[in-house]
Amino acid sequence: MRKRRLGSNGPEITTVGFGAWAIGGPWKFGWGPVDDDESVEAVRHAVESGINWIDTAAVYGLGHSEEVVGRAVEPFDVGEEVLVFTKCGRSWYGSENGEEVVNDLRPESIRFECEQSLKRLGLERIDLYQFHWPDFSTGTAVEDSWATMKELVDEGKVRWLGVSNFSIELLERCEPVRHVDSLQPPLSMLNRSARNDVIPWCRENGTGVIVYSPMQSGMLTGAFDRERVESLAKDDWRRKTAVFQEPNFSQNLALVDGLRGVAEGIGCNLAELAIAWTLAVDGVTAAIVGARRPDQIDGWIGASDLELSSEALEAIEGIIQETGAGTDEPPTRVARR
Repeated sequence: MRKRRLGSNGPEITTVGFGAWAIGGPWKFGWGPVDDDESVEAVRHAVESGINWIDTAAVYGLGHSEEVVGRAVEPFDVGEEVLVFTKCGRSWYGSENGEEVVNDLRPESIRFECEQSLKRLGLERIDLYQFHWPDFSTGTAVEDSWATMKELVDEGKVRWLGVSNFSIELLERCEPVRHVDSLQPPLSMLNRSARNDVIPWCRENGTGVIVYSPMQSGMLTGAFDRERVESLAKDDWRRKTAVFQEPNFSQNLALVDGLRGVAEGIGCNLAELAIAWTLAVDGVTAAIVGARRPDQIDGWIGASDLELSSEALEAIEGIIQETGAGTDEPPTRVARR
Protein backbone atom coordinates (compact mmCIF):
# COMPACT_ATOMS: atom_id res chain seq x y z
CA MET A 1 0.00 0.00 0.00
CA ARG A 2 1.13 3.54 -0.72
CA LYS A 3 2.65 5.45 2.18
CA ARG A 4 3.35 9.13 2.71
CA ARG A 5 5.30 10.90 5.43
CA LEU A 6 3.08 12.74 7.91
CA GLY A 7 4.43 16.26 7.64
CA SER A 8 8.12 17.07 7.93
CA ASN A 9 8.86 15.09 11.09
CA GLY A 10 6.16 12.43 11.35
CA PRO A 11 5.98 8.72 10.53
CA GLU A 12 5.31 7.15 7.16
CA ILE A 13 1.66 6.14 7.12
CA THR A 14 -0.54 4.36 4.62
CA THR A 15 -2.70 6.73 2.61
CA VAL A 16 -5.81 5.24 4.20
CA GLY A 17 -6.27 4.48 7.88
CA PHE A 18 -8.89 2.76 10.01
CA GLY A 19 -11.34 5.19 11.61
CA ALA A 20 -12.71 3.90 14.92
CA TRP A 21 -15.55 6.33 15.56
CA ALA A 22 -18.33 3.92 14.62
CA ILE A 23 -17.03 1.03 16.73
CA GLY A 24 -17.48 3.17 19.83
CA GLY A 25 -21.14 2.20 19.85
CA PRO A 26 -24.49 3.96 19.88
CA TRP A 27 -23.89 6.78 22.39
CA LYS A 28 -25.25 10.21 21.29
CA PHE A 29 -23.13 10.47 18.09
CA GLY A 30 -23.28 6.78 17.26
CA TRP A 31 -23.83 4.96 13.99
CA GLY A 32 -26.31 2.40 15.24
CA PRO A 33 -25.71 -1.03 16.81
CA VAL A 34 -22.23 -2.52 16.81
CA ASP A 35 -20.78 -5.89 17.76
CA ASP A 36 -17.47 -5.63 19.63
CA ASP A 37 -16.16 -8.98 18.39
CA GLU A 38 -16.90 -7.93 14.83
CA SER A 39 -15.21 -4.58 15.47
CA VAL A 40 -12.07 -6.34 16.70
CA GLU A 41 -12.09 -8.50 13.56
CA ALA A 42 -12.43 -5.38 11.43
CA VAL A 43 -9.44 -3.64 13.03
CA ARG A 44 -7.28 -6.74 12.71
CA HIS A 45 -8.36 -7.28 9.12
CA ALA A 46 -7.33 -3.70 8.33
CA VAL A 47 -3.86 -4.19 9.81
CA GLU A 48 -3.40 -7.58 8.19
CA SER A 49 -4.38 -6.01 4.86
CA GLY A 50 -1.55 -3.48 5.14
CA ILE A 51 -3.11 -0.46 6.88
CA ASN A 52 -0.61 0.77 9.46
CA TRP A 53 -2.59 3.22 11.60
CA ILE A 54 -5.83 3.43 13.56
CA ASP A 55 -7.51 6.69 14.52
CA THR A 56 -9.78 6.81 17.55
CA ALA A 57 -10.75 9.31 20.27
CA ALA A 58 -11.57 9.19 23.95
CA VAL A 59 -15.09 10.50 23.38
CA TYR A 60 -16.12 7.85 20.84
CA GLY A 61 -18.58 5.82 22.86
CA LEU A 62 -17.28 7.57 25.99
CA GLY A 63 -14.11 5.49 26.03
CA HIS A 64 -15.51 2.35 24.45
CA SER A 65 -13.81 2.80 21.08
CA GLU A 66 -10.40 3.03 22.76
CA GLU A 67 -11.14 -0.13 24.75
CA VAL A 68 -12.05 -2.02 21.59
CA VAL A 69 -8.99 -0.72 19.76
CA GLY A 70 -6.80 -1.75 22.70
CA ARG A 71 -8.19 -5.25 22.55
CA ALA A 72 -7.85 -5.41 18.76
CA VAL A 73 -4.18 -4.42 18.63
CA GLU A 74 -3.01 -6.90 21.26
CA PRO A 75 -1.49 -9.33 18.68
CA PHE A 76 0.51 -6.58 16.96
CA ASP A 77 3.68 -4.63 17.73
CA VAL A 78 2.14 -1.23 18.39
CA GLY A 79 4.45 1.54 17.29
CA GLU A 80 5.99 -0.62 14.58
CA GLU A 81 3.41 -2.82 12.83
CA VAL A 82 0.57 -0.46 13.60
CA LEU A 83 0.35 3.07 14.97
CA VAL A 84 -2.42 4.17 17.33
CA PHE A 85 -3.73 7.73 17.10
CA THR A 86 -6.22 9.17 19.58
CA LYS A 87 -7.58 12.54 20.73
CA CYS A 88 -8.33 14.55 23.84
CA GLY A 89 -10.34 17.66 24.63
CA ARG A 90 -13.92 16.35 24.50
CA SER A 91 -14.41 15.63 28.18
CA TRP A 92 -17.37 14.07 29.94
CA TYR A 93 -15.59 13.38 33.24
CA GLY A 94 -17.37 14.97 36.16
CA SER A 95 -20.65 15.70 34.37
CA GLU A 96 -23.79 15.11 36.41
CA ASN A 97 -25.11 12.21 34.34
CA GLY A 98 -21.70 11.06 33.09
CA GLU A 99 -22.62 11.79 29.46
CA GLU A 100 -22.51 15.56 28.96
CA VAL A 101 -19.46 16.47 26.90
CA VAL A 102 -17.61 19.79 26.95
CA ASN A 103 -14.56 21.04 25.06
CA ASP A 104 -11.81 21.22 27.67
CA LEU A 105 -8.12 21.77 26.90
CA ARG A 106 -6.99 22.88 30.33
CA PRO A 107 -3.52 21.44 31.08
CA GLU A 108 -4.75 19.33 33.98
CA SER A 109 -7.58 17.93 31.86
CA ILE A 110 -5.22 17.03 29.01
CA ARG A 111 -2.96 15.14 31.41
CA PHE A 112 -5.86 13.31 33.02
CA GLU A 113 -7.30 12.34 29.65
CA CYS A 114 -3.95 11.09 28.43
CA GLU A 115 -3.61 8.75 31.41
CA GLN A 116 -7.15 7.43 30.92
CA SER A 117 -6.57 6.82 27.21
CA LEU A 118 -3.32 4.96 27.89
CA LYS A 119 -5.17 2.69 30.34
CA ARG A 120 -8.04 1.96 27.95
CA LEU A 121 -5.69 1.31 25.04
CA GLY A 122 -3.37 -0.82 27.17
CA LEU A 123 -0.35 1.15 25.97
CA GLU A 124 2.59 2.99 27.51
CA ARG A 125 2.79 5.52 24.68
CA ILE A 126 0.37 7.06 22.18
CA ASP A 127 1.78 7.41 18.69
CA LEU A 128 -0.16 10.54 17.68
CA TYR A 129 -2.05 12.53 20.30
CA GLN A 130 -4.42 15.19 19.00
CA PHE A 131 -6.65 17.98 20.18
CA HIS A 132 -10.15 17.00 19.11
CA TRP A 133 -11.72 20.46 18.98
CA PRO A 134 -10.69 23.99 19.98
CA ASP A 135 -11.53 25.02 23.54
CA PHE A 136 -13.45 28.29 23.58
CA SER A 137 -15.26 27.62 26.86
CA THR A 138 -12.72 27.33 29.69
CA GLY A 139 -10.69 30.46 28.96
CA THR A 140 -7.51 28.44 28.46
CA ALA A 141 -4.98 29.91 26.02
CA VAL A 142 -4.21 27.42 23.25
CA GLU A 143 -0.50 28.11 23.80
CA ASP A 144 -0.79 26.72 27.35
CA SER A 145 -2.69 23.69 26.14
CA TRP A 146 -0.13 23.00 23.42
CA ALA A 147 2.77 23.41 25.86
CA THR A 148 1.22 20.61 27.94
CA MET A 149 1.14 18.38 24.86
CA LYS A 150 4.85 19.13 24.30
CA GLU A 151 5.54 18.05 27.88
CA LEU A 152 3.82 14.72 27.22
CA VAL A 153 6.20 14.16 24.31
CA ASP A 154 9.19 15.07 26.47
CA GLU A 155 7.98 12.59 29.11
CA GLY A 156 7.73 9.76 26.55
CA LYS A 157 3.96 9.33 26.79
CA VAL A 158 3.36 10.59 23.24
CA ARG A 159 5.44 10.42 20.03
CA TRP A 160 3.84 13.00 17.73
CA LEU A 161 1.31 15.80 18.19
CA GLY A 162 -1.64 16.91 16.10
CA VAL A 163 -4.83 18.93 16.14
CA SER A 164 -8.27 18.46 14.62
CA ASN A 165 -10.77 21.06 13.44
CA PHE A 166 -8.31 23.93 13.99
CA SER A 167 -8.25 27.18 12.03
CA ILE A 168 -5.15 28.79 10.52
CA GLU A 169 -5.16 31.32 13.36
CA LEU A 170 -4.98 28.55 16.00
CA LEU A 171 -2.35 26.63 14.04
CA GLU A 172 -0.18 29.72 13.89
CA ARG A 173 -0.48 30.19 17.65
CA CYS A 174 0.59 26.58 18.32
CA GLU A 175 3.54 26.47 15.92
CA PRO A 176 5.98 28.68 17.92
CA VAL A 177 5.42 26.52 21.02
CA ARG A 178 6.07 23.25 19.23
CA HIS A 179 5.71 22.12 15.62
CA VAL A 180 2.24 20.84 14.71
CA ASP A 181 2.87 17.41 13.17
CA SER A 182 -0.62 16.97 11.78
CA LEU A 183 -4.05 18.46 11.25
CA GLN A 184 -7.35 16.65 10.83
CA PRO A 185 -9.89 18.66 8.82
CA PRO A 186 -13.07 17.35 7.18
CA LEU A 187 -12.72 16.97 3.41
CA SER A 188 -14.94 15.41 0.77
CA MET A 189 -16.48 16.27 -2.58
CA LEU A 190 -19.38 17.69 -0.56
CA ASN A 191 -17.26 19.59 1.97
CA ARG A 192 -14.39 21.16 0.06
CA SER A 193 -13.46 24.21 2.15
CA ALA A 194 -10.28 22.78 3.71
CA ARG A 195 -8.53 22.59 0.37
CA ASN A 196 -8.77 26.37 0.10
CA ASP A 197 -7.37 27.39 3.49
CA VAL A 198 -5.95 25.03 6.13
CA ILE A 199 -4.52 22.43 3.73
CA PRO A 200 -2.40 24.97 1.81
CA TRP A 201 -1.17 26.35 5.17
CA CYS A 202 -0.16 22.84 6.27
CA ARG A 203 1.61 22.18 2.96
CA GLU A 204 3.66 25.36 3.37
CA ASN A 205 4.50 24.70 7.03
CA GLY A 206 5.44 21.02 7.01
CA THR A 207 2.28 19.85 8.79
CA GLY A 208 0.74 16.58 7.66
CA VAL A 209 -2.95 16.43 6.81
CA ILE A 210 -5.20 13.50 7.69
CA VAL A 211 -8.67 14.19 6.35
CA TYR A 212 -11.84 12.77 7.85
CA SER A 213 -15.27 11.99 6.37
CA PRO A 214 -13.96 11.50 2.79
CA MET A 215 -17.15 9.58 1.92
CA GLN A 216 -19.31 12.16 3.72
CA SER A 217 -20.69 9.64 6.20
CA GLY A 218 -21.51 7.16 3.45
CA MET A 219 -23.39 9.57 1.18
CA LEU A 220 -20.75 9.30 -1.56
CA THR A 221 -20.67 5.50 -1.61
CA GLY A 222 -23.83 5.20 -3.70
CA ALA A 223 -25.48 3.12 -1.01
CA PHE A 224 -28.16 5.65 -0.10
CA ASP A 225 -31.57 6.48 -1.44
CA ARG A 226 -34.57 7.86 0.46
CA GLU A 227 -35.66 4.40 1.58
CA ARG A 228 -32.20 3.61 2.96
CA VAL A 229 -32.09 6.85 4.92
CA GLU A 230 -35.48 6.08 6.45
CA SER A 231 -34.20 2.64 7.45
CA LEU A 232 -31.25 4.02 9.43
CA ALA A 233 -31.26 3.08 13.10
CA LYS A 234 -33.10 5.57 15.31
CA ASP A 235 -29.84 6.34 17.15
CA ASP A 236 -27.83 6.88 13.97
CA TRP A 237 -26.66 10.51 14.09
CA ARG A 238 -26.82 10.84 10.29
CA ARG A 239 -30.63 11.08 10.40
CA LYS A 240 -30.32 14.65 11.68
CA THR A 241 -27.61 15.98 9.35
CA ALA A 242 -28.15 18.31 6.40
CA VAL A 243 -26.38 15.93 4.01
CA PHE A 244 -29.28 13.48 4.30
CA GLN A 245 -32.04 16.09 4.26
CA GLU A 246 -33.56 18.27 1.55
CA PRO A 247 -32.68 20.29 -0.41
CA ASN A 248 -29.15 18.92 -0.10
CA PHE A 249 -30.12 15.28 -0.38
CA SER A 250 -31.45 15.54 -3.96
CA GLN A 251 -28.35 17.45 -5.08
CA ASN A 252 -26.12 14.88 -3.41
CA LEU A 253 -27.92 12.01 -5.12
CA ALA A 254 -27.47 13.79 -8.47
CA LEU A 255 -23.74 14.12 -7.78
CA VAL A 256 -23.44 10.44 -6.93
CA ASP A 257 -25.31 9.46 -10.10
CA GLY A 258 -22.95 11.61 -12.15
CA LEU A 259 -19.90 10.04 -10.51
CA ARG A 260 -20.93 6.51 -11.47
CA GLY A 261 -19.70 6.95 -15.02
CA VAL A 262 -16.33 8.26 -13.84
CA ALA A 263 -15.90 5.31 -11.47
CA GLU A 264 -16.86 2.80 -14.15
CA GLY A 265 -14.37 4.34 -16.58
CA ILE A 266 -11.58 4.00 -14.03
CA GLY A 267 -12.62 0.55 -12.85
CA CYS A 268 -13.25 1.41 -9.21
CA ASN A 269 -16.27 1.74 -6.97
CA LEU A 270 -17.75 5.02 -5.72
CA ALA A 271 -16.25 4.72 -2.25
CA GLU A 272 -12.75 4.32 -3.68
CA LEU A 273 -13.34 7.25 -6.04
CA ALA A 274 -14.48 9.52 -3.20
CA ILE A 275 -11.44 8.68 -1.06
CA ALA A 276 -8.99 8.93 -3.96
CA TRP A 277 -10.35 12.42 -4.73
CA THR A 278 -9.30 13.62 -1.27
CA LEU A 279 -5.88 11.98 -1.64
CA ALA A 280 -5.37 13.89 -4.89
CA VAL A 281 -5.61 17.25 -3.09
CA ASP A 282 -2.12 18.71 -2.85
CA GLY A 283 -1.00 18.64 0.78
CA VAL A 284 -3.18 15.73 1.94
CA THR A 285 -1.21 12.90 3.52
CA ALA A 286 -3.93 10.35 4.17
CA ALA A 287 -7.63 9.78 4.79
CA ILE A 288 -9.48 8.25 7.73
CA VAL A 289 -12.10 5.74 6.64
CA GLY A 290 -14.47 4.09 9.09
CA ALA A 291 -15.66 0.50 9.24
CA ARG A 292 -17.56 -1.76 11.58
CA ARG A 293 -17.06 -5.04 9.71
CA PRO A 294 -14.12 -6.61 7.84
CA ASP A 295 -16.02 -6.70 4.53
CA GLN A 296 -16.52 -2.93 4.65
CA ILE A 297 -12.75 -2.45 4.56
CA ASP A 298 -12.52 -4.53 1.41
CA GLY A 299 -14.93 -2.07 -0.21
CA TRP A 300 -12.59 0.94 0.12
CA ILE A 301 -9.02 -0.20 0.75
CA GLY A 302 -8.27 -0.08 -3.00
CA ALA A 303 -8.37 3.72 -2.81
CA SER A 304 -4.88 3.66 -1.29
CA ASP A 305 -3.29 2.79 -4.62
CA LEU A 306 -5.72 4.69 -6.86
CA GLU A 307 -4.23 7.77 -8.51
CA LEU A 308 -6.77 9.86 -10.40
CA SER A 309 -5.78 11.32 -13.75
CA SER A 310 -6.18 15.02 -14.52
CA GLU A 311 -9.02 14.07 -16.86
CA ALA A 312 -10.85 12.24 -14.10
CA LEU A 313 -10.38 15.11 -11.69
CA GLU A 314 -11.67 17.60 -14.25
CA ALA A 315 -14.70 15.40 -14.91
CA ILE A 316 -15.47 15.28 -11.18
CA GLU A 317 -15.18 19.07 -10.85
CA GLY A 318 -17.57 19.44 -13.77
CA ILE A 319 -20.15 17.20 -12.13
CA ILE A 320 -19.82 19.09 -8.84
CA GLN A 321 -20.44 22.40 -10.60
CA GLU A 322 -23.33 21.02 -12.67
CA THR A 323 -25.21 19.57 -9.71
CA GLY A 324 -24.39 22.36 -7.27
CA ALA A 325 -23.82 19.74 -4.58
CA GLY A 326 -21.76 20.52 -1.52
CA THR A 327 -19.87 23.66 -0.67
CA ASP A 328 -16.47 25.32 -0.78
CA GLU A 329 -17.40 27.53 2.16
CA PRO A 330 -16.44 26.73 5.75
CA PRO A 331 -19.40 25.07 7.49
CA THR A 332 -21.03 26.87 10.40
CA ARG A 333 -20.97 23.56 12.23
CA VAL A 334 -19.74 20.09 11.43
CA ALA A 335 -20.60 16.81 13.11
CA ARG A 336 -19.23 16.53 16.63
CA ARG A 337 -16.89 13.67 15.94
